[in-house]
Amino acid sequence: MVKFYSEKCSEHATRIYGLAGEQMYLVEGTQKAALIDTGSGAGKLRQYVESLTDRPVTVLLTHGHVDHAMGAPEFDTVYMSRKDDYIYLQHCELEVRKRFLSQSPKFAEVAEEDYIPVAEPDGFLDMEEGDVFDLGGVSIEIYACAGHTRGSVCMLIREERTLITGDACNAFTFLFDAYSTGLSTYEKNLTELKAKTAGKFDRVYLSHGPGRDYPAVLLEEVLEVCEDIKSGNVDDVPFESRGRKAHIAKALTKEGGRPDGKLGNIVYDKARIEE
Repeated sequence: MVKFYSEKCSEHATRIYGLAGEQMYLVEGTQKAALIDTGSGAGKLRQYVESLTDRPVTVLLTHGHVDHAMGAPEFDTVYMSRKDDYIYLQHCELEVRKRFLSQSPKFAEVAEEDYIPVAEPDGFLDMEEGDVFDLGGVSIEIYACAGHTRGSVCMLIREERTLITGDACNAFTFLFDAYSTGLSTYEKNLTELKAKTAGKFDRVYLSHGPGRDYPAVLLEEVLEVCEDIKSGNVDDVPFESRGRKAHIAKALTKEGGRPDGKLGNIVYDKARIEE
């Protein structure tokens, strides 16, 4: 049986851990709640969320990947950028979910009945930059940041001065898949995100990693990596995932961080730097 775990990370937000370590966020206002991302589609996530809040829950998806969006069909109201329909449709298949979860040491805990049935995104509502979800005393504002996927978005919890980046910008940003943008397009989009959110947040919540707050400087440090890639100031550590070869811009320590202590890193395709 799949079990979820959670911890309060602020007055209004709770971090929920999925089977493979993916992190979701339940944000509660006085009238409504929003669940940001839904994990990999194994386990009774809705039942768990309803044990944490008695407010009606709306799902907001940062993007359509297997480890972020596959629990969404359990919920009645789901928002996702329709630009990510293409990747959701690839990742929602049961075998894709199983391959992803097989990387988790807890994979043996998953029974066939734990998998949420496959569902297409036809019933999802579109989400665009500028949308605001008022939960009652707490609001979430949407910002587009295409790169990791075409429809990737970040979400600002205004009153808590917190930016949730999904996989759009993190300590190990994937930018090498066929469905990702090229590096230059991503840099442009991330630069615009940084400008639009300047002065509005003090911390960042990520969807992967040790489950902690990250400083706002994360965006700036990922942009520095973009510039280092373009100038050739990189370590170019070979990387391969699902048969696709790429390079990690900055070398990693045994713990997975950078030797210089900076936070940003990018896994990229050398052939698509100028795109």
